[in-house]
Amino acid sequence: MAGKLKLDPRVVRRARALAARAGQPVVDLARSHTTVSVERAVLRLAGVHGADSDGIPWVNRLVDAVVADVGLGHGVAVPVFHALAAEGIDDVTVLAQKAAAGSVRFAVPETKAAVGAARRAAKRATGAGVKLIDKRRVERDRLVRRFGDPKQRPWIYLIVATGDIYEDIPQAQAAARAGADVIAVIRSTGQSLLDYVPEGATREGFAGTYATQENFRLMRAALDETSRELGRYVRLTNYASGLCMPEIAALAGMERLDMMLNDSMYGILFRDINPIRTFVDQRFSRQVHARAGIIINTGEDNYLTTADAVEAAHTVTVSQLLNEFFAHEAGLENWQLGLGHAFEINPDLPDSFRMELAHALLARELFPDAPLKWMPPTKHMTGDVFRGNLLDGFFNLVGALTGQGILLVGMMTEAVVTPWLSDRDIALQNVRYVLNGAGNLHEDFVPAPGGFIQQRGRQVLAEAVELLEEIVDDTLLNAIADGTFGIMKRPADRGKGLDGVAKHEDDYYNPVTEALESAPVSEGKGARR
Repeated sequence: MAGKLKLDPRVVRRARALAARAGQPVVDLARSHTTVSVERAVLRLAGVHGADSDGIPWVNRLVDAVVADVGLGHGVAVPVFHALAAEGIDDVTVLAQKAAAGSVRFAVPETKAAVGAARRAAKRATGAGVKLIDKRRVERDRLVRRFGDPKQRPWIYLIVATGDIYEDIPQAQAAARAGADVIAVIRSTGQSLLDYVPEGATREGFAGTYATQENFRLMRAALDETSRELGRYVRLTNYASGLCMPEIAALAGMERLDMMLNDSMYGILFRDINPIRTFVDQRFSRQVHARAGIIINTGEDNYLTTADAVEAAHTVTVSQLLNEFFAHEAGLENWQLGLGHAFEINPDLPDSFRMELAHALLARELFPDAPLKWMPPTKHMTGDVFRGNLLDGFFNLVGALTGQGILLVGMMTEAVVTPWLSDRDIALQNVRYVLNGAGNLHEDFVPAPGGFIQQRGRQVLAEAVELLEEIVDDTLLNAIADGTFGIMKRPADRGKGLDGVAKHEDDYYNPVTEALESAPVSEGKGARR
């Protein structure tokens, strides 16, 4: 028996073993398929950049041209670099422009010599992109050593997103000065459903700012300035989800983002993206995150906005265990697993606070080495800002009592307006007050032996094991189709993006996957502290 909940280690081991059995068929599926976004990520790492006059990225144009001529199942690396040699071109973006004009045709070379030459050229070109990711990781480690990490845990995580990157920057810097350790720039509404990544700096997002490479670069540079000013490294978060997970992950690695929203099922459940497309894309994106030293944030908190937080508590635990399995298989380490959960029980329910404590402590004890991401109340916020600020205080207290790793700042104006700067300031005051006064209370907090909190934690774990047994028998894809998670029913043969998935041909080649499955280059483990 171990921990404050006195969980049975045999039950914990069984839960993990069942998660592995449930997840392995999905991993096998992901390893045998590719998507247009995976292949576009390959070409971005090979140096393709820019967009045409209509804003369509050249990388989309190039992949579309390859698919039209030879299909997707061979991968794009060999056809593209074979065409480069045949055309006598040394710039892959120029090749994309010629392909868009219809002046280049693509083929899979027929001789071993030609295939070998194309593979070697593709490996050299994409290797430059992977080396840049390695360089950015080393750069982060150095900056963390130079500026230092926040002195306290959990890290304070604050969302900033006006739609205009040039407005986001001063707000993000002000938030860091007011105590935020992690700045999250949420994406414009609907970007997850775009099957391309916009180019350049953007000023027209709605309820968020577009995730683009240039926006990443601008915000990272601004927060580096603030890190020097404050004497602590301020981390930057964005979203690697939706139809372009692999590409956004690659861009994030090249621009030194520190955390990325990257859940195995969020896009399936809440954006109706095809399950197979999502699982293939998320595996590749997580391989990139592993190489880049990026901490992922998963989205289990979203289940509790559609399902009841008490009745569905075990589905959060099941998803966390699956996310852990998928993450480890892709190469992520425990210190990179910002597994999500949330404070979403109806506050009018008797003992709601005690149950929130039990659920948060269960996550903490199941994943002791993970920087858990604890999410604030949203579903039961009513517009009463005084009540909302109190609820956020309770949420912050649970975070302190259970030793969470990343604490997203709750807003008293949730469900009323997009938060103003003054709202963020009050919310940060709430967090600072609780963490200053009770930040180390987890050292003293021990639930009553055999009491309500211990019993509730064990009950949720037992229900999670039962559900995992059902999933193993019926498959994870069928469980998703049946509405097991977040009460959303998403069949594997439907959803957005299915037409962008292909099974590997026998000669499929991806030089980036090959590189990502080798040992990363890094000076240290600065993000682990």
